[in-house]
Amino acid sequence: MNTPGAASAASTQRRVALATIIGTTIEWYDYFIYATGAALVFAELFFKPAGENIALLLSFATVGISFLFRPLGAFLAGHFGDLIGRRAMLVLTLLLMGGSTTLIGLLPTYSQFGLGAPILLLVLRIVQGISAGGEWGGAVLMAVEHAPAGRRGRAGSFPQLGVPLGMLIASGVMALMTGVVSPGRAFLEWGWRVPFLLSVLLIVTGFFVRRVVEESPVFAELAERGQQAKVPIVALFRKHWHLVILAALVFVGNNAAGYMTTGGFIQGYATGKLKMDATAVLVATTVGAAMWFISTATAGILADAIGRKKTYLIGFGFQVLMVFPLFWFVNTGALGGLYAGLVLFSIGLGLSYGPQAAWYAEIFPASVRFSGVSISYAIGAILGGAFAPTIAQALLQATGTTAAVSLYLLIVTLVSIVAVACLRDRRGIPLGPDHEEEQSTGATVFGPKPALAVEAAEV
Repeated sequence: MNTPGAASAASTQRRVALATIIGTTIEWYDYFIYATGAALVFAELFFKPAGENIALLLSFATVGISFLFRPLGAFLAGHFGDLIGRRAMLVLTLLLMGGSTTLIGLLPTYSQFGLGAPILLLVLRIVQGISAGGEWGGAVLMAVEHAPAGRRGRAGSFPQLGVPLGMLIASGVMALMTGVVSPGRAFLEWGWRVPFLLSVLLIVTGFFVRRVVEESPVFAELAERGQQAKVPIVALFRKHWHLVILAALVFVGNNAAGYMTTGGFIQGYATGKLKMDATAVLVATTVGAAMWFISTATAGILADAIGRKKTYLIGFGFQVLMVFPLFWFVNTGALGGLYAGLVLFSIGLGLSYGPQAAWYAEIFPASVRFSGVSISYAIGAILGGAFAPTIAQALLQATGTTAAVSLYLLIVTLVSIVAVACLRDRRGIPLGPDHEEEQSTGATVFGPKPALAVEAAEV
């Protein structure tokens, strides 16, 4: 029989799960709408005078440039998230992302505003990067710090699910616009703007959902005791810089691989080089995102059952096996091949993404945790996905073969496998401020293993 306290805790966890998945879905819908637009329309509408090939490279480069500003968002959100709380940063970053996305939908094109058009596009993309850099850390800590130890992997997978779900919705909306609402020239004239303008409705929904969620219990306890780090960033890099580097490298392989689809490279390659129908390609991307969603959810369950580290290694192992077959399937030029490649590739993506929230949260001490997870994620995104579509496009143009792209993905995946091997699985470690000393040691395999609390103790 459940006690009132247990029922209340379960209710809170459900609200947190709903809030984080809705908010993160909104955030990444906005982010991926841009990436899809970069693959399909921005080269012609904003960079056409540069010439066809250069225009596409510039379009993809704007996807990557925003990543350079993710650390700024991570630094700011991490600093204030460790000082004033997780929830306030979530609401702010959501509003920033939604507002900038809506404004992109209202931008004049190069033919209407000249050089000012791509400059404004880049500025708004930078705002998206700042927002994305700060949002993720807050979302995952709200989810993980509210959960009991034995369910952190599953709880942490909810904000992770927002990424493939955002991709699924973004691809689906774009497919609707290209295939049904505004086919042909109408899509270039006005149809591409609609998915960006829809962010207004999503912002309102996410804002109100997130406002009703309670602050993280770990931060609430820190604030009550007055134990927040005065300058969290300085404390993080003075004591835990090596964890930031390793955690960032863990993310590199997944992020670079993921941006083959979320960054628009495969969409641009399939519709451009292979001359496949844009709507059909977007529908296939949507199906791939659905598999990414399923495998991410599965990874959250596996992370609690067999550990974060083992789940990661299974995911990266599958990714290694698929980096070459992905393009073998796509290069058939058939829709069946495109579906097969995207679906199979997405299995490894999800398995190496689902455990990330819980593992990151368990690596860093409570007082610098927001800064640690946010900055690690942002640096990993820069090293991994920031310019992955641009690098892939440049490799394709230089070599004339997608084998070079597959080799690039193989290398970054192997880098992440090495980083995973260097970290310990800290499943079950207490996350509260009473255990700061324990949290500050033993995260890597290079030092003595601390005596961790038994997982069942917090379940």
